[in-house]
Amino acid sequence: MSGVFDALSPETVLQAVEMAFGLAPDGSLFPYSSYVNRVYGFGDESGNSYVVKFYRPNRWTPEAILEEHRFLKDCAEAELPVVAPLPDLWGETLPAIELEDGSTLFNFALFPKRGGRNFEPTSDEDWLRLGSLTGRLHAVGARRPALARSRLGPELAKANLGTLQNLIHPEFTQDFTKLCASLIDSTAQEVSSIPAQRIHGDLHRGNILERPGEGLAILDFDDMVLGPPIQDLWLLLPGDAAESAKELSLLIEGYSEFLSLAPGSVALIETLRFYRMLHFLAWRSLQRGDAWFAKDFPDWGGRAFWLRELEDFRRQAEAISAAN
Repeated sequence: MSGVFDALSPETVLQAVEMAFGLAPDGSLFPYSSYVNRVYGFGDESGNSYVVKFYRPNRWTPEAILEEHRFLKDCAEAELPVVAPLPDLWGETLPAIELEDGSTLFNFALFPKRGGRNFEPTSDEDWLRLGSLTGRLHAVGARRPALARSRLGPELAKANLGTLQNLIHPEFTQDFTKLCASLIDSTAQEVSSIPAQRIHGDLHRGNILERPGEGLAILDFDDMVLGPPIQDLWLLLPGDAAESAKELSLLIEGYSEFLSLAPGSVALIETLRFYRMLHFLAWRSLQRGDAWFAKDFPDWGGRAFWLRELEDFRRQAEAISAAN
């Protein structure tokens, strides 16, 4: 099975950048780890360093990607530490290149390369900083809608379950589907009652960099969604909410310098974890055709795989019940 990025050669990547941005690449090209898109680092003959991201076709519409870029621009204008895309020769941030055979159109974006190290909070002050940073991010996110992006809620969860429907091992199809559908239905009103806004959507600590002399920076807005703000906070925790009560309290304290969470937000955490598990599983199912996938996940989709998934989802159902 061939993957969508298999025909995206290094030569094609550098040629696309040269044509769209008028740069003179120095010939270097370094792939970065990315399960979703294709991301490369390179330099130009003037000594500048860049990162170019080729978006996976058919994942987001161009309008949705431009919503991501709009959010980044809003953050940059508010002096939030993000890396916004650079304009091309025509002042746009989302050029495209079509393969010679006309088979695939790739949208891509160029970013200045910014170094740093992963931020690992070790003190109360560190957790307050993370909460404050997230509060600032959400204050900007609340300024405008993002109508082309997905909404994190029961309808998206149902769509993800539908994506998996024909891939579940026959022995577990009924149990898995019934369990997930029941969880979606029983939590729908609770989730839908919390106002949704622009959020990062994938704000785990791997997407926070510490830049010496500059502070913390937020990376990778590719999963930006409309969703309840607590989503970005719980992803920062070192464990589940019960195990991380102190860290969660500090995050919320820092967050409250800029915004207040809607009542009932904390009670949503385990439900949102279930949504994320389902979303991740559905997304991985769409990557099965990529050349690297069979090598990295040889047992994906087999009986043992689905048995483990069913057990994991049953445990998560118990966590949701305990939280309520």
